[in-house]
Amino acid sequence: MSSQARAISLEAVKGLSTATKVNVAGLVLTAAGMLKQIAAGSTLYPSLTGPIVLIAAAIFVTFGPGRWTPWAGLVLPLVLGVGAIVAAIMTGGFIAQLTDAGKPALVLGSLVQVIGLIAAIGGGVVMVLDRNKTR
Repeated sequence: MSSQARAISLEAVKGLSTATKVNVAGLVLTAAGMLKQIAAGSTLYPSLTGPIVLIAAAIFVTFGPGRWTPWAGLVLPLVLGVGAIVAAIMTGGFIAQLTDAGKPALVLGSLVQVIGLIAAIGGGVVMVLDRNKTR
């Protein structure tokens, strides 16, 4: 088996730390939440760029070179989270989606996105701290 094939394998995924698994799951959940909102008619995400970038980041964190993956796993969801908070304060659109009981698909997608961001940020923080501890 080539080194590239070995690097992109189930064994590589099994060998990830718990923090990395939480971060990747959070990135994927965030993407799923955004896709659910788009499918439910949300106008907050005019394109599929966000979910695509999140899935690409999850793949990078899972299989990428160890030096940059913790930072990618932390910075991307952190920027998205801060952006969502700023947008919620400025426009109230995300808060309206999160609390609109008449549109349960939007509420579910918004909740999944928030839970995913929290998991991704938490996992990212632990990954970066663990990386700095081992130096």
